[in-house]
Amino acid sequence: MVARAVGGRRYPPLVHVLVIGSGAREHALLRALARDPGVDRLDVAPGNGGTAELATQHDVAVGHPVAVADLAERLGVDLVVVGPEVPLVAGAADELHRRGIAVFGPTAAAAAIEGSKRWAKDVMAAAGVATAAAVVVTEPSGIDAALDRCGSPYVVKDDGLAAGKGVVVTADRAAARRHAEDVLAAGHPVLVEQYLSGPEVSLFAVCDGTRAVPLLPAQDFKRLGDGDTGPNTGGMGAYAPLSWAPADLADTVRRTVLDPVLAELARRGTPFRGLLYAGLVLTATGPQVIEFNCRFGDPETQVVLELLESPLGELLRAAATGDLGSVPPPRWRDGSAVTVVVAAENYPRTPVTGDPVTGADRDGVLHAGTVRAVDGTLRSSGGRVLSVTARGTDLADARRRAYELVGQVSLRGAQFRTDIAAAAAAGHIALPSAATAPAEVR
Repeated sequence: MVARAVGGRRYPPLVHVLVIGSGAREHALLRALARDPGVDRLDVAPGNGGTAELATQHDVAVGHPVAVADLAERLGVDLVVVGPEVPLVAGAADELHRRGIAVFGPTAAAAAIEGSKRWAKDVMAAAGVATAAAVVVTEPSGIDAALDRCGSPYVVKDDGLAAGKGVVVTADRAAARRHAEDVLAAGHPVLVEQYLSGPEVSLFAVCDGTRAVPLLPAQDFKRLGDGDTGPNTGGMGAYAPLSWAPADLADTVRRTVLDPVLAELARRGTPFRGLLYAGLVLTATGPQVIEFNCRFGDPETQVVLELLESPLGELLRAAATGDLGSVPPPRWRDGSAVTVVVAAENYPRTPVTGDPVTGADRDGVLHAGTVRAVDGTLRSSGGRVLSVTARGTDLADARRRAYELVGQVSLRGAQFRTDIAAAAAAGHIALPSAATAPAEVR
């Protein structure tokens, strides 16, 4: 392949990209990649009811690394972008590396930063990264002592992958104990953590093994209902940027969290290439990590990529090949973006599926749990069905546009929050003061 010269600057040759996954995150990745003049062809596996407009779709068992690599090899792609965590933890990147195929996504060993919360805590301790104190519980007899030590509100986490729904935060001790018992009964260890007080922030960083390039900070909404009520979900909406956050937040997190963690992972022989997602709480004493993910988060990806102006493919390929120093920093569009998730009836429990979905063919409506029937009808096929995304001149304008789009979508029994980004648009988010800092857990 021969490099291209455009406007006096040399660019990599046009690339053929395969995106792995089926959610709105992958739909957002495809939209951003389709805007990149350096991307020549897009494929997606398996995709959903909306992604065929952007990419050729293929069936694949995403949890089987050999199947993923076989498809990439057969298609002759230049770059594989792995969306979900499951194929990464299973070793999809390892198999692709073995076959000499560039992949944006960490190896299984590095993906343990999400696959095991215990291991992530160990990495953070070694790297000197601020995070909540935690107690690991492996037997039911240890639950009460851990709850006593960490205190209320109780934070109880599944150590393994749980699709964003393995965490319970509650003042109800009985509910906290039940969740811990359920996780242990499923064969997973439990982490009981000290509660961190302050606004939550999601910060993505594109990493090449040694360098981290932070993207725009965003905020998502995990609870099902307005006012942060109801059970935890995979995410019911998001917005960016965060006008209330410190202007130097991304740089501070890069210096105090991302760089030390990348250095520690490299020291352990597990360099991280891909998307490192830091879930943060902005506490009275500064940012603290509540979790790491090894991939783009959903629904934050939808708003972050809606605001990305510079080429995504160029950035991801540079990370995959260990060469982020060769590309300029990301550029961002003016304004704000908001995503509102439209979920199926009964989500986050077993969702009702198979219902017709109408009005979802509009620009900004990203598909997740959808499928095209033989007759061409769009039907629901999962819990989070759509991510309705809009950009506006400011946050209030973006909210208005997003909810106007939601109003044009029809799905029987649909659930969505009406307060996504409302507090931020009204200027009601404040950072905690030093006087609110909690006592240290010992």
